[in-house]
Amino acid sequence: MHAENQKVAHGEAHAAIDFGASNTDIVLRNADGVHHWTIPTEGQPDESRVRRALAAGDLTVRDVQWLAVTGGNRSALAATIDERRVHQVAEVEAIGRGGLALAGLDAAVVTSAGSGTAVVAATTTGARHVTGTGVGGGTLVGLSRLLLGTVDPQEIDTLARAGKDTTLNLTIGEILGQAIGSLPPDTTAVNFGRVARHSVDASRADTAAALVNMVGQVIAIVAINAARAQQLEHAVIVGHLTDLPSVRHTFEVVAQFYGAAIRIPERGGQATALGALLVAADRA
Repeated sequence: MHAENQKVAHGEAHAAIDFGASNTDIVLRNADGVHHWTIPTEGQPDESRVRRALAAGDLTVRDVQWLAVTGGNRSALAATIDERRVHQVAEVEAIGRGGLALAGLDAAVVTSAGSGTAVVAATTTGARHVTGTGVGGGTLVGLSRLLLGTVDPQEIDTLARAGKDTTLNLTIGEILGQAIGSLPPDTTAVNFGRVARHSVDASRADTAAALVNMVGQVIAIVAINAARAQQLEHAVIVGHLTDLPSVRHTFEVVAQFYGAAIRIPERGGQATALGALLVAADRA
């Protein structure tokens, strides 16, 4: 954990909840360190959802000194619950702070690859939204339902790692006959371009590989271009999509092709909740 994981007095505990579109992430910081768990998102944030989120980690509201919330319609929550203060933290600020903390950086473009993708320019002085895309984990799972008959991220990942994306994708080499710039001939030129020309007998694994390739490439290229536009050396990608090895591999390949510095921290799904906790700790 980055140096921002400040010491916590014995017996103190603080928690943060990130109400995401698909997942609700909870981070607890106590004398034993930082702990993280995730539950599916159900409905809009309210007091009962706060209690369920904490209960998933065997906590009650009274077990913490204060609580931070971010994401979703957090403004609907009261200023206090069970006499514990509830700190409202803007999602952009939480993404930036958490991404920098996990990556151990003082400045970067932080890309949160969740259901959709948000891109934030973050420094030690603050964060601001710079771009994003509707392509994200929701895209991967939604298209997998249509094309693979599954919405299980682990099954999608397993299939993708066993498949070959070029069964459905056209490469630069096939279209141009050679590399272009820093991109080798086997780089994707047209996602699903082969099946646009004629029927293709693709396995579920090949289809999964093509889906992961498309979603991962879009996010990585948006992150890289944003970092360069903001004149920041590093691009950091966090969010639950980074839990999938096939997606992480796609990010890494794109970074290699473009000579870019992409960091993909472990446990990236906790980034926004962690950022909210760190921001609230400064206020407390």
